[in-house]
Amino acid sequence: MGMSIGKEVAAMQRMTVAELRGKYAEVFGEETRSRHKQHLIRRIAWRLQASEEGGLSERARKRAVELAADSDVRLTAPPKMAPAAGPAKVAAIHISQDDRLPMPGTVITREYKGETITMHVLPDGFEYAGEVYSTLSAVAKAVTGMHWNGYHFFKLGRKGAKRDE
Repeated sequence: MGMSIGKEVAAMQRMTVAELRGKYAEVFGEETRSRHKQHLIRRIAWRLQASEEGGLSERARKRAVELAADSDVRLTAPPKMAPAAGPAKVAAIHISQDDRLPMPGTVITREYKGETITMHVLPDGFEYAGEVYSTLSAVAKAVTGMHWNGYHFFKLGRKGAKRDE
């Protein structure tokens, strides 16, 4: 890049986007829709350098045309495909919003009053002693007979939680 182009680029760094758009129109002879400052600076600098140093050689231009002709460029979006005959079966996966809750299939164990409590995490609840509960607190209440915060009772969300997968 010549010294004058280097000075031009330095001056363009201090320009506003509106000024760069005006400079782009002056250099390229057409308006631009871009409002990205770095993109405008690069495009203008490229054009200034190409004008000063002579752009691409004829051989390079021919090769670019050959490459463009060989490429499969889609000019329009593909048509929307018709839905398949019959209803599609989609498996719904429930992902918990609470990251303290383990994935379905996880087995959680806890020692309580000398007894090992084992609970299975299901996609739609929790299984303990052959019963299905909708919340961890319901399982904790079934175990202790008192209301507990299920996350605290099973020590989830803290170090020390026992999970057997």
